[in-house]
Amino acid sequence: MKKWLLVSLLALPIAAQATPIELRAAGSLKNAMKDIVSAYQQETKQQVDADFGPSGLLRKRIENGEQVGVFASANMKHPQTLKAAGKGDNVVMFARNQMCALAQADVKIDSMGLLDVMLNPSIRVGTSTPKADPSGDYAWKIFAKADAVKAGAKATLEQKALQLTGGEKSAKAPKGRNTYGWVMENKRADVFLTYCTNAVLAQKEVQDLQIVQMPEPLAVGANYGLIVLDNAHDDAWKLAMFILSASGQEILADYGFDAPLKQ
Repeated sequence: MKKWLLVSLLALPIAAQATPIELRAAGSLKNAMKDIVSAYQQETKQQVDADFGPSGLLRKRIENGEQVGVFASANMKHPQTLKAAGKGDNVVMFARNQMCALAQADVKIDSMGLLDVMLNPSIRVGTSTPKADPSGDYAWKIFAKADAVKAGAKATLEQKALQLTGGEKSAKAPKGRNTYGWVMENKRADVFLTYCTNAVLAQKEVQDLQIVQMPEPLAVGANYGLIVLDNAHDDAWKLAMFILSASGQEILADYGFDAPLKQ
């Protein structure tokens, strides 16, 4: 065998190892997924490049040709849209979340009185951006449910809602800051609807924030979907399986997610 060919063949595994798996995941998964990636890399020695953001915007990037191995969305719709477009195969629900309300310290509020507070004309209600970020879509589901509790609530809440995060032009929190803690610290809303896991992280940064659980009539859950994209890195499916494994699910549970595959 010629020397140059032997050298080339010996180099192939190294080159494969040097090519990272590209992971794109919802912003609400950032802390948990960083730990999952770290554990996966330690176990496999395979590099993973992760980027986080609003799931709808990440989906658009994939649709526009960005090469991605694994996409972890804060809803099922975005990965299912990619599947329908022939960009991937099975979509798996790998985590659940719930919506909560963050409130400023001076807002008199509890779970049962949440709707009345949000409908108060003097209260600024913040949300993420629907369509771009599933958190915004889930907030709109809360508004729709509110109509069954108080007629006209849906229209009032949709009209007054301030779409402060998750959009292409939304103001960005400084590096290292929790987006929702930063928004509330800067008094941009009196009440902000977001995932309960986000609310906990925000309260760790801004300790006087209140976390309010949704009353049963307004309760909205979030199902998170995972897809491995076509033309992905050969080992992308291994990362997906690690997320679905007992180790990955344990990390998700540690960050407050309902991990349905946890053993």
